[in-house]
Amino acid sequence: MTTAQMQLGMTDKTTEAIGTALGQHRLNLRSALLFAGPAVVASIAYMDPGNFAANIQAGARYGNSLLWVVAAANLIAMLFQALSAKLGIVTGRNLAEMSREHFPRPVVYAMWGVSEIAAMATDLAEFLGGAIGLSLLFHMPLTLGMIVTGIVTYGILAAEKRGFRPIELIIGGLIVAIAFSFVIELCLVDVAWDDVVRGTVVPRLPDAGALSVAAAMLGATVMPHAIFLHSGLTQNRAPARNNAGRRKLLRFSNWEVVIALTIAGLVNMAMIVMASGAFHGAHADVAQIETAYRALEPLFGAGAAAAFLIALIASGISSSVVGTMAGQMVMQGFVGFHMSVGLRRLVTMVPAFIVVALGVNATDALVYSQTVLSFALPVPMIALLVFTSRRDIMGQFVNRRPVTIAAVVATAVIIVLNVVLLLQTFGVAVPGLGNA
Repeated sequence: MTTAQMQLGMTDKTTEAIGTALGQHRLNLRSALLFAGPAVVASIAYMDPGNFAANIQAGARYGNSLLWVVAAANLIAMLFQALSAKLGIVTGRNLAEMSREHFPRPVVYAMWGVSEIAAMATDLAEFLGGAIGLSLLFHMPLTLGMIVTGIVTYGILAAEKRGFRPIELIIGGLIVAIAFSFVIELCLVDVAWDDVVRGTVVPRLPDAGALSVAAAMLGATVMPHAIFLHSGLTQNRAPARNNAGRRKLLRFSNWEVVIALTIAGLVNMAMIVMASGAFHGAHADVAQIETAYRALEPLFGAGAAAAFLIALIASGISSSVVGTMAGQMVMQGFVGFHMSVGLRRLVTMVPAFIVVALGVNATDALVYSQTVLSFALPVPMIALLVFTSRRDIMGQFVNRRPVTIAAVVATAVIIVLNVVLLLQTFGVAVPGLGNA
């Protein structure tokens, strides 16, 4: 090994190894793992505390009947995260940068405004979730839990100075902690697996209120900032020299998206199944994270309660890191303004402190934030669909017709769901659903 190679950091070694792997005809498992990272980081957005809040309400109130919402949302997420990754790999630009380059200035500013609102709603959920977990596990005031969450998040973000690989490995480790915690939960609660299968494959809304919960679940699962972020994570991570290299990168990217988001989807389903098995029926009124934690211990023991909080803390911290990264990318991409990580972290903490100071119920704030995300979601979806469907931008990697049709249908479904939810909010009767 040369002196230059010994001085390479973890990220430099990974980049060098990826470049070597792109020139190989066949790859072994170790070489294939070099390409893993962007989808892993983006996937944490699909397991954030907003998911905990929405999924606990879904499972406690409606049992396993809304599992199909998670399944459908996860398929939509896979499609759009794959398109986002493709945009970054092919163009070398992220979605926000492409929007600034190709859309009129008023449209760009409008998109930036909506994206910043979505970023604030996202960070509110992520930051509060980690703080709630810390305050419950260590019996500390919620405000102190928020401060500790902010410090830990900033410490992890500091690893970004050493390149992309340390952040990817840290986030990957926290995802393992979340997944393992819910494996423990499923081993402790009673699960009606036939009902789980039925709830996953048979779409139904038990009542009008289920639509609001479904919208919150959708907003918590398909995340606007994750769509923006994924294109940025792939744009310069492993630049390909030719179309053959790009094609190979896309193939590995698509596989990573499927694997990472399948794990995220299973974790989301596990949240609902856990809440259904633990609370639906005799404890259907359990709809708050704090109440769920306090109910788990007498019902299933301290281990179940502790596993739940460990998953919540890991989710809050990791998703807060990813949310801050996405917020930086959105701001810099749309308006060319760069803010330091510390300042961005400090600014995005303010809404959470305001919510706590006003005495707003923390879990309710999490659910409402996810509904806001559902309304903001069509903005990046439509922009991504426009860019990846243009041959002058994507060349031979332009979307095929079936992909475009699937993306249009998915976007239309979300827009229709948002319109129906808005009508319900203002008391307008929706045929077949009535008023929430």
